Amino acid sequence: MENDGKVKERDKGLKILTAALALTFVLGGSLFPKQMNLLMQSVLNFISIKFGWLYLWMVLGFVIFTLWLAFSKYGNIKLGAPDDQPEYSTVSWFAMLFSAGMGIGLVFWSVGEPLSHLASPPAGDPFSEQAFWDSMRYTFFHWGIHPWAVYGLTGLALAYFSFKKQAPLLISSVVRPLLGKRTDGWMGKAVDGLAVFATIFGVATSLGMGTLQINSGLNYLFGVPETNTISVLIVAVITALFTLSAISGIGRGIKILSNLNLILAFALLIFMLVVGPGLFAVNLIITTVGSYLQNFLSMSLATEPTQQASWVTSWTVFYWAWWIAWAPFVGGFIARISKGRTIRQFIIGVLVAPTVLSFLWMGTFGGAALYLQTKMGENIAPTVIKNIASGLFVVFHQYPLAGLLSGLALMLIAVFFITSADSATFVVSMLLSGGGLEPRSSTKVLWGAIQGGIAIVLLLTGGLAALQAASIIAAFPFMLIMGVMAFSLVRELTRDRAIKER
Repeated sequence: MENDGKVKERDKGLKILTAALALTFVLGGSLFPKQMNLLMQSVLNFISIKFGWLYLWMVLGFVIFTLWLAFSKYGNIKLGAPDDQPEYSTVSWFAMLFSAGMGIGLVFWSVGEPLSHLASPPAGDPFSEQAFWDSMRYTFFHWGIHPWAVYGLTGLALAYFSFKKQAPLLISSVVRPLLGKRTDGWMGKAVDGLAVFATIFGVATSLGMGTLQINSGLNYLFGVPETNTISVLIVAVITALFTLSAISGIGRGIKILSNLNLILAFALLIFMLVVGPGLFAVNLIITTVGSYLQNFLSMSLATEPTQQASWVTSWTVFYWAWWIAWAPFVGGFIARISKGRTIRQFIIGVLVAPTVLSFLWMGTFGGAALYLQTKMGENIAPTVIKNIASGLFVVFHQYPLAGLLSGLALMLIAVFFITSADSATFVVSMLLSGGGLEPRSSTKVLWGAIQGGIAIVLLLTGGLAALQAASIIAAFPFMLIMGVMAFSLVRELTRDRAIKER
């Protein structure tokens, strides 16, 4: 690149600036936790009230855009040279993108979300027949195709510019056709900096949730108390493990752990189908998929679906913001492992396969919880809603082989925890290393520690509410950048095709 020197200089300045700001947040949150929580809640309220509708419109736009692109004339374009072949098998590729893209959240919310919707539905009376069906329909909606469209757009844009245009794997590379030489100045620095901050706060949210759930599992299995001290120790141990995994690289640590994730997830899924209400879960999944497809647009644009004005903010806006906050790192990671696949293969693989597995997972574990609550007369909803992190273990306690199921779940949570965080650490390090595909170990160690520190601060300042607020706030500016990325990608695809047809 002609501007290689400028890129390196900019990356050095970006490293120092982002590290300083992140460390300031950690220090400020440690010294003034109440004030930090109040500040985040004030910013969250402003964004939610003024721009909550924008999250819904933008994410639906990303879904439409990616599906159009997959079946357009650009679908056969390969992400790389014509003779490039995929670096990883389809199974390993799927395992890595699923582990990075959903991971801990899927396990955390699989019981808590359906029961929460049942007790506090988007419309109608709590614990009614309508609330029962809405509980699973909205759960599928939040974990369906929308998040993967967010990841798919970001990943595809990065992969196209990196492997077709030989540009650094940076968010700023995607907007270069629009910004031109200004990408080498403060504008490019701002774009990459916002991507870094969206990533570290989005991942910190997941680390916090994973910590709460691991603590609940340890409490259930071994009587370990659920305290802030234990949470800090869990974050410290997991941070050390995911940093070591990130240092070992994609081909070793991340790939091996992702494959292990998939094995553990399927083992737990099959166990639950066998010992739980398997037929009930299967029927529930099939019926809910039909309802999900039938109500797809109405749910996507329902800005006020309830008697409770805050429902859409607490659930849909939070989830959309969470996925957007994860988009730089999941998209960057998926791009990094997707060289040699066509645009159509990429989008269908990213959108369809993980969505199907998410439906199976949520339908099986959420279905088991709903079965206990509505068919068996076990009033578990109040306990789970009071402590969402305990939901999975509360359900297991009601079924045979509870100890085995809980042990498997705890292993899965820990490995999901590590794979999500090590992927994020790897991508943040790439963003701060000029888009290099193999960033330095020292950079990975620094940002692994920073992510762990931010997770601890958020847990201590406001728990789950603070984690949710951080995601929505950090995602807002990057959502706007994603819109620019989509425009830039189409412009470049059109231009390249016109040149090729001359």
